[in-house]
Amino acid sequence: MLKHGILGLISNGGKTGYEIMTVFRDSLNHFWTAQTSQIYRELQTMEKAGWIRQTHVLQSGKPDKNVFSITPEGHDELLRWLRDDNLPPGFKNPFLMKTFFMGELPVEENIAFFRAFRDASVFPDEGKQVTAAADMYRQAVDHPEKAIYWKLTIEFGRMYEKMQREWCEYCIRELETFRNKKEIHKQQESGQ
Repeated sequence: MLKHGILGLISNGGKTGYEIMTVFRDSLNHFWTAQTSQIYRELQTMEKAGWIRQTHVLQSGKPDKNVFSITPEGHDELLRWLRDDNLPPGFKNPFLMKTFFMGELPVEENIAFFRAFRDASVFPDEGKQVTAAADMYRQAVDHPEKAIYWKLTIEFGRMYEKMQREWCEYCIRELETFRNKKEIHKQQESGQ
């Protein structure tokens, strides 16, 4: 799926590997992460497949750069992927798998875990920076009308993060209630 994300970025205009990584960091990172090495590996694979081409650009006063642009075959592949409604079945979430088995750990440790997760944020400023980056990219790309879809994913990310924070609050309350009931039960047993 990463290669299709890269194709989508390049379809908005040629980019260097560094620019692709920057766009990932500034706009896609709230729902898809990629390491620099992964991006360059995919770029090589896509170039071999004929989906992109690399142009070496000489620059004076700066290091030369390689700009990647999408080919007609690459654009066809992007459209094929976008129209493919066969999304992977099921829902895999490592965080929920871990939560399911957290009963093996002490309650206090789990409360701390949910507090830390609640306080970690992809949108520390409620998404203002991400929205500003999307606005900047909208002005820089060949087809600014595509930016509405960027806004839709940003809103999903904000709403999803809000739901996660609320769920963490719920988990913390449930665990604190459980802990408190357990303490009361212990005190009652020791008093008998």
